[in-house]
Amino acid sequence: MKRTIVLSVFITLLVIFIIAVTVQYVTKGSWKPRPEGMPTAVPSEPGWVNLLSKDLRSNWRNIKDDTDIFEIGDNSLHIFGRSLGTLRYVGYTAQVFSDFELHLEFKLARRTNSGVFLRAQEKDPVYRGFEIQVLEDYGKAPSFTSCASIYDVASPMFNMSRPAGAWNSYDITAQGGHIVVYMNGWKVIDTDLSKMTSPIGKFEIPFAELPTEGLVVLQDHGGEVWYRNILVRTLNATVENRLPEIPMTE
Repeated sequence: MKRTIVLSVFITLLVIFIIAVTVQYVTKGSWKPRPEGMPTAVPSEPGWVNLLSKDLRSNWRNIKDDTDIFEIGDNSLHIFGRSLGTLRYVGYTAQVFSDFELHLEFKLARRTNSGVFLRAQEKDPVYRGFEIQVLEDYGKAPSFTSCASIYDVASPMFNMSRPAGAWNSYDITAQGGHIVVYMNGWKVIDTDLSKMTSPIGKFEIPFAELPTEGLVVLQDHGGEVWYRNILVRTLNATVENRLPEIPMTE
């Protein structure tokens, strides 16, 4: 009888252990407290230009080819996500930007991959510019390819992604090689590209040698994504980084 009880207790504990290990494997630690943010307010100070305003939205176009990959309506730019097997890019072609602040918001369908390319060159946005990754990766650990990373180069300090279908915000400052990224109100990247004098990640060109001005470009990676409130303010060398503070409502 005693032996039966001991065996029963052992089996029970073994089952509990197996369940705990399985839960940990499936959720990958997602039950632990993680920082959460909210999209920041749309900038309203002087000098900000809305690149999706009615008089400027016609300057967005597919810079890869003539395929119809996006539309602008209801104050948002919608990338259809039909470019399977071919990467395409929607670029704002009326102006190049060097030192600037950028505010934009985006929401993603499930399993969507996109990206915000800055100082990008029209004929080669991937390797002659740099990408702030846009990825549906809510709840996952930050990495060199997670949302808000400088793709394959700098990992964000936190993964601040909200669930698929929810709006997120980026507030990005580029001054010379100094790049600062806030996602949903949290600073996640603060780095200096001028220090990157050797190739990093998949890139053969050192980031210190990238062009110092270029286009704002959004990537069509075959997933559905919406962008809105794309505002830019150009900077001079003496302007300090703007800290986003006030959360916005959905």
